[in-house]
Amino acid sequence: MDNRAGEMQVFVRVVEAGSFSEAARQLLMTPSTVSKLIARMEDRLGARLIERSTRRLSLTDEGRLFYERSGALLSELDDIEREISLGAASAGGTVRVNASVAFGVLAIEPLLPEFWRTYPNVVVDLSLSDDIVDLYLDRTDVAFRVGSLADSSLLARKIGVAHRKIVASPAYLDAHGTPVTIEDLDGHNCLGFNFRRAAPVWPLREGGRIVDRMVGGNLLANNGETVRRFALAGMGLARLGDYHVRADLVAGRLVEVLADAGHGDEEDVHALYLGGQRMPQRIRLFLDFMVPRLQAFMKGSEDGRIGEPRPR
Repeated sequence: MDNRAGEMQVFVRVVEAGSFSEAARQLLMTPSTVSKLIARMEDRLGARLIERSTRRLSLTDEGRLFYERSGALLSELDDIEREISLGAASAGGTVRVNASVAFGVLAIEPLLPEFWRTYPNVVVDLSLSDDIVDLYLDRTDVAFRVGSLADSSLLARKIGVAHRKIVASPAYLDAHGTPVTIEDLDGHNCLGFNFRRAAPVWPLREGGRIVDRMVGGNLLANNGETVRRFALAGMGLARLGDYHVRADLVAGRLVEVLADAGHGDEEDVHALYLGGQRMPQRIRLFLDFMVPRLQAFMKGSEDGRIGEPRPR
């Protein structure tokens, strides 16, 4: 009889216990039985999983991969049994989510109370950062990203399109004037970003084509929310996604400038995740709940006429 799931459970327990003897004690087995079982797995796989020494155990690269995949598969088995016996509402476990600061605060956080009312046993481990994370290295289940996607084995579901707008506060425009042409940006404080993929240029439309316009200012931040707050404080111009400044534009706290020049400056928003047919239930439920609601959130910026240029 094939008992690979049982072998995986033993292997995972050895790794987490840190020794054959402690894993054997927890599993009510003998250390020799555990050691022979791991050796049999290594022979079948044709790869060494654990480096043994008198002081400690350490995983090989193959062992680390086998540990991560085994843990995911065992977790999925638990989810399947729980779903069958108790129903989807009883789904549990942790979903590790990463998103940019603005998207997380404005789009994801407001949906979580309703999600927890539906799935009260699912823990959402939410990390907000405008840096791009590696889903494998950072043990992230779902990442929401704004911008182009690199070729990878990750799966993606499109959320919507973020249209970039150049905005400023009425107080800033009163003090420094409203830029009318792209060249006018040279005389303005353009708030920017400091993360690795950022560049001191804004892609703008000029003469029917898109050009990268060099800009400069006295602020470089690692997230869009900081840039937004300094724009609200009248410190300069900011180039931000429409969903990020939607409420500010409607309320008049920020005003869009150079709207024609920014036309076509847009980036897709996706949910990236690992998995496929073997995706754990908790992740599938999270995506199925979040994606249509986030698509509606993004569509709100496209449907609403927000941020008409301020007359000067």
